[in-house]
Amino acid sequence: MTTQDIATAVQRAGAVLRRRPDMGMQDDSPATARWQGGARVTASHANGTAVSTDMPDELGGTGHLITPGWLFRAGLASCATTSIAMVAAVEGLTLTTLEVVARSRSDTRGLLGMRDAQGALIPAAPQAMELLVRIAAPGVSTERLRAVVERGCRHSPIPNAVQSALPLQLSIAVEAA
Repeated sequence: MTTQDIATAVQRAGAVLRRRPDMGMQDDSPATARWQGGARVTASHANGTAVSTDMPDELGGTGHLITPGWLFRAGLASCATTSIAMVAAVEGLTLTTLEVVARSRSDTRGLLGMRDAQGALIPAAPQAMELLVRIAAPGVSTERLRAVVERGCRHSPIPNAVQSALPLQLSIAVEAA
């Protein structure tokens, strides 16, 4: 799709949703993860796309595949990149560079359910996250590009979920062995 195609699609969707806001709420495609043995897991989409993860050998995996944490950061970075590109397209900007790097810093002790020196449970979640965005467009001011990035990230589903710390409902079905 060209930048103009993206802008047209976004504008058309916006027009429909302004007329029919009820059409905006929908169930997202579920991701189904199945344990493959060891520390390996394969997550799949209904369309057949699948990605396998594993843990480093220090944590019982082989270390040959990406980790679930990396997959989370990849989703964060690609979601932000997509949203920024959509905002730029709607604004008629022709980007020559758009790259988003998602970084995080985690304490592995949290994954292992360990406690700190004061006895508090160490969080398994990353302790810090950062999106590093590189963007360029000919003849567009730094201020305008910064605004495009900020608007794109503000309206990007995964970065928004991270920033708002979306509550997670846990439903459990125990089957007979």
